[in-house]
Amino acid sequence: MFSLLDFLPLRRNMVHTFEFDGKYYLFDPEACALHECDALTAEVVKKMSGKPYCLDGADPQAVAEIEADIRELKKNGLLFAPPEEAQPQKSKYLKALCLHICHDCNMRCAYCFASEGTYKGKREYMSAATAKAAIDFLIANSGDRKILEADFFGGEPLMNLAVVKETVDYARKRGAETGKTFLFTLTTNGVLLNEQTAKWLNEEMENVVLSLDGRPEVNDAIRKTVNGKGTFSLIVENFRRFVAMRGDRSYYIRGTFTNKNLDFGKDVEYIADLGFKEISVEPVVLPPEHPLAIPDTALPAIAEEYRRLSREYIKRKKEGRGFNFFHFVIDLEGGPCLTKRVNACGAGNEYLSVVPSGDLYPCHQFSDNPDFRMGNVFTGVIDEKIRDIFRNSSLYTRKGCEDCFARYHCSGGCAANNYNFNGDVNIPYKPTCEMMRARMECALHVLAETKNADNA
Repeated sequence: MFSLLDFLPLRRNMVHTFEFDGKYYLFDPEACALHECDALTAEVVKKMSGKPYCLDGADPQAVAEIEADIRELKKNGLLFAPPEEAQPQKSKYLKALCLHICHDCNMRCAYCFASEGTYKGKREYMSAATAKAAIDFLIANSGDRKILEADFFGGEPLMNLAVVKETVDYARKRGAETGKTFLFTLTTNGVLLNEQTAKWLNEEMENVVLSLDGRPEVNDAIRKTVNGKGTFSLIVENFRRFVAMRGDRSYYIRGTFTNKNLDFGKDVEYIADLGFKEISVEPVVLPPEHPLAIPDTALPAIAEEYRRLSREYIKRKKEGRGFNFFHFVIDLEGGPCLTKRVNACGAGNEYLSVVPSGDLYPCHQFSDNPDFRMGNVFTGVIDEKIRDIFRNSSLYTRKGCEDCFARYHCSGGCAANNYNFNGDVNIPYKPTCEMMRARMECALHVLAETKNADNA
């Protein structure tokens, strides 16, 4: 009746039931436990969860046996587990800064949230003095944290590579003086990623994010040069060379899909066929009037595309030619602890964004909104009223999340999206919620299928 997949417990008295290609699953978000079952068991669990169910024609004895099995699982904390509330623990100390090293770009991507790198302002580059002041600000406000992070962002950071290099050298020096270790990340569109730069990034960056949308015709329709030409042929070999040099160090290809490529799974597959193993392709988030925005009516098609992609993903894994797709990688045994899951994003509190002038914002997606200016790295002033908005926000303050089975895996979604669409960081952006739930069902099915294959 049950094929228990022996995943270890997380936490709340609500069980999610779903079907995937004729297989039935029970997922308890509180126990962080996944079970495979038959169709009748799924209906019994729906009944016990207070959800609509159908037991017409079911054998009463079989139903009674299932209920007994469920009670035993409940007793062992693997189904209908009681809530284990965790108080959000928001540190008052910084751990990371996003440095807008360059408010300019050598691309003109049609969906760019940063207004082609300018963030609705002027094209400008961060000076070495400002970048160094940001490093000093981070150290001074990091308390007893030993590991600090600096993300180089844009625009296109490689257009200001000299300052990136000088900042890394300075941070290493200041870290040694103050007992801090710095980890660096850089996001690039790849146009300037020559062999010499690739070698330096491989030596200095903890992680590198490479922007590519997928198939040439998809990428080139959106990601264009300043003179309006496609960019695929300019960047793909730069990325392949970089990843070949990268070895086992962290990187990922990061793409975006729009309403023009709702078959985005084919772009994921295409990227994998190029030899890339770490892939993330995300839905564009734009005002509904934008020509590339994803309408609510497309959500069912997107959910089905995730399901189609998950079948191909499982097939490739079993054939020994697998890759990692960010949204299908889920760890029910060793993932973040409950406290981290309920904390939600660290933006505006433990993580801040620094624009070329040195002004501070909650994250890069708030950096064009003067209402969220929090201070400046030179003055060391942080607007605590703004910081409190984010410090006091958690999964428990996000409206509607208490009934969602995916809540511990998205923590209430992106604060910037929530604010930009709903005027409140605590009101989730519904289309993202729908896609998250669709992806998570796929991820759970992938986990079950690959776990069973490993145990075969």
